[in-house]
Amino acid sequence: MTEVLKRRFAELVAQADSLNSTHRVRTGFQGGAEENVDQEVLLAWRVKARNLLRIACGPESEHYKAFADAEEYVSWSGNYASFKRCLAVFSAAKEDFDGGYVSSLRSLIQAEVFDNELEQAKELLDSGYHQAAAIIAGVVLETNLRQLCAECGIGSGKMDRMNADLAKAGKYNSITQKRITSITAIRNAAAHGHVGEFSRADVASMIDDVARLLESWLS
Repeated sequence: MTEVLKRRFAELVAQADSLNSTHRVRTGFQGGAEENVDQEVLLAWRVKARNLLRIACGPESEHYKAFADAEEYVSWSGNYASFKRCLAVFSAAKEDFDGGYVSSLRSLIQAEVFDNELEQAKELLDSGYHQAAAIIAGVVLETNLRQLCAECGIGSGKMDRMNADLAKAGKYNSITQKRITSITAIRNAAAHGHVGEFSRADVASMIDDVARLLESWLS
């Protein structure tokens, strides 16, 4: 997935260079200089660039927000100034993405979110609600399996299928695959109300295992 996004960044940089070649200066209505690039091509490039930043950096990222702000910039001297602002933001996002800074930041944010959810699962377990705790821990694991599948270019689906596909792709070894299979079984039993099929100790071990897996995957 990362390589696909890097390739798309490079494609849009090339398209921006082509768009820049349409730059023209003419005398405006009131005698001032007006600088423009092809309006239709600019619109198409903005849409594609904004979509890439949403996928690669996230809709809440500073990169995406800055790009949206740059798009709203209006200059009475033509659209070239707005294009240059958008391109500056896009270039900064590409540099951070290529350097691994975007993925590192997203991993830190994800780790914090998942830590909070696993803490909630532990609190439920300590309060005697081991079924609910198992469901929450299972959701955290499933979310991460989907993320791993996306990174490896593997289609997501049920947990057992994703687990098998990720192990086959070499994302982790057979021991980890077997442990995830056990966690999935507890999660499925909890989700279907089969509380007799697992114990409080099973859920406690499940939460610890999920935490260790996340620490490995998000590091």
